[in-house]
Amino acid sequence: MEKRNLTVVREFVLLGLPSSAVQQHLLSVLFLCMYLAATLGNMLIIATIGFDSHLHSPMYFFLSNLAFVDICFTSTTVPQMVVNILTGTKTISFAGCLTQLFFFISFVNMDSLLLCVMAYDRYVAICHPLHYTARMNLCLCVQLVAGLWLVTYLHALLHTVLIAQLSFCASNIIHHFFCDLNPLLQLSCSDISFNVMIIFAVGGLLALMPLVCILISYGLIFSTVLKITSTQGKQRAVSTCSCHLSVVVLFYGTAIAVYFSPSSPHMPESDTLSTIMYSMVAPMLNPFIYTLRNRDMKRGLQKMLFKCTVFQQQ
Repeated sequence: MEKRNLTVVREFVLLGLPSSAVQQHLLSVLFLCMYLAATLGNMLIIATIGFDSHLHSPMYFFLSNLAFVDICFTSTTVPQMVVNILTGTKTISFAGCLTQLFFFISFVNMDSLLLCVMAYDRYVAICHPLHYTARMNLCLCVQLVAGLWLVTYLHALLHTVLIAQLSFCASNIIHHFFCDLNPLLQLSCSDISFNVMIIFAVGGLLALMPLVCILISYGLIFSTVLKITSTQGKQRAVSTCSCHLSVVVLFYGTAIAVYFSPSSPHMPESDTLSTIMYSMVAPMLNPFIYTLRNRDMKRGLQKMLFKCTVFQQQ
């Protein structure tokens, strides 16, 4: 047998967005501002919901969990990227890459499943209002969220273990700003057919099934809204769903563009930009969508800020 010297990859180089050094530093400032806006905005949502007892309902319980996941979601990738740009060190260890991959998959799936549960919550509230308290009690909501965390962690662990079994013996340059599945698979010198099958089978199930459930829920919601005779009743029903629907379109529109479009090894910039949209832009905009377009959240936020102002003056 012919013997070949193979260099085993022990670390990866995250190229990020292709640009000059000046542009890289400008992008790092931009991404840092987006990260701070997303973190502070989502922390404000959690604090407002915890402060106002009128917001202690299943709808806002799921929203507070979504805000927490968005904080973790952006924290998985953005700080590492900003540090790499500012220090000029773009390397990440193999173990660090797998850790980042695990948490990224966990949080992106949790985001998707929470949006699905929130759509079901709106369906029950609008289509079956008399059964809402029975179907969506606090104990059930806590158990549901705990179950979602378990599913997402197991799914992330599956992909992480499969990636760890692959051999990386050629290039170690990742055309991305973090360790994601597709860029890692493109670097492997092993047979990745099983990994690809798992991505489209298990990953597709976890991504598309929530989307299908969301579409069905909103189909039933709109059917019920059309039957409402009063204009005020229709407006109230639509207003309770508009915020969530906006977030769903923003999140799924960009995520599908990355993971369910043909692979583009020669145009990694387009995948990177799409990933930025749902991993940074969406978490940053969610607090604005829910606070500016939701009357209950605006009222709760005003009450909390007023209490804080009075407390500081005393």
